[in-house]
Amino acid sequence: MPDLWVPGVEGPLDQFVERLHRRIAEFGRAHELAQVSVEVEFSDGALYAVEAIDAEPGFGFVTVRPYGEEPEALIVPLGAIKQIRLAEPEPARQRFGFSLPDQR
Repeated sequence: MPDLWVPGVEGPLDQFVERLHRRIAEFGRAHELAQVSVEVEFSDGALYAVEAIDAEPGFGFVTVRPYGEEPEALIVPLGAIKQIRLAEPEPARQRFGFSLPDQR
């Protein structure tokens, strides 16, 4: 169907997410951190402290699970992500560390 357009990015999302998880783990080791704070900023300016990022459902989309009182998952086109920030969690926000796949 030439008239059907699905927003997203072509490419191996599994590899992107695996490399992102590897980079988060490397950042934690390099800075001797038990937890790494991961924030995702979207192109619309929305900023989320996230617990996990998964390559599903694919086809240019990833699932981002932000922290919060209510269970929430955002399925977004990879192209909507403006930046991913890695940092040491602030002392008051220690519980907001990222969960790598083998830690869930």
